[in-house]
Amino acid sequence: MYNAKVKNYQKEALKTRVAGADRYEIIQMLMAGALEKMVLAKVAIEKKNLEAKSEHLSKASAIFEALRGCLDFEVGGEVTENLYALYSYMIDRLIDASIKNDLEIIDEVSGLLKEIKSAWDAIPVEVRNKTFSENSAHAS
Repeated sequence: MYNAKVKNYQKEALKTRVAGADRYEIIQMLMAGALEKMVLAKVAIEKKNLEAKSEHLSKASAIFEALRGCLDFEVGGEVTENLYALYSYMIDRLIDASIKNDLEIIDEVSGLLKEIKSAWDAIPVEVRNKTFSENSAHAS
């Protein structure tokens, strides 16, 4: 009962954060969510809870799919193509991790995502505001 209430509160808090977020912040949240799901999958593997492992790795893969969907090929060029390929690789590796119950593969994918997230988080506010406002005008 208590767990269900906490989960409902967390869902509502997330909805509120997403509703007030810009595209940059949504991508930050997606990356953080994927990292969290991979940690939870590792814990599930360690506890031999295969159902939870599958659930968390599936959600992490879905987040990578969403991140691929956020890519703008018209603006990003080669960087966008490389990110698309990298997200695809990470999805494939998570499938391998799920089949093999392999913590090292999850660590590999987490490490790759942490590098991308670190670079994303380092984008200065003035650059991201300019970039996203130009992209919004370009899309209109």
